Amino acid sequence: MTIALIAEDAKKELMVQFCIAYCGILNRHNILATGSTAKMVSEATGLNIMGFLGGAQGGTQQISSRIGCDEIDMILLFRDTNSLSGSTVDCNELLRLCDVHNIPVATNIATAEILIRGLERGDLDWRDIVKSK
Repeated sequence: MTIALIAEDAKKELMVQFCIAYCGILNRHNILATGSTAKMVSEATGLNIMGFLGGAQGGTQQISSRIGCDEIDMILLFRDTNSLSGSTVDCNELLRLCDVHNIPVATNIATAEILIRGLERGDLDWRDIVKSK
């Protein structure tokens, strides 16, 4: 499974801590991430992460384009809801694409934990269900 990580500046440390906690699960999957999130998580966990541009430089759009090509299976998007940054438009488009392409997305740590634990148990074989209909 390919998992994309995106964390706005105020949430990067939370993403790092999350990935440290679930490193044993994440290391069995392909991980992609925007610029500094990829660097910070990789340095803290040793995970092999394919890094894209920073979110503001187009990294979020790079991940969005992979959704359209059916190359992303799950997204963990930790947003700073207290900030109205320019990335809001990019995040909204990313969320729209997740809805269109039935991509599970977590926008907070509680939902991210549910998705990761479901992934560990094998509960996320949803693509087989969607493709069989």
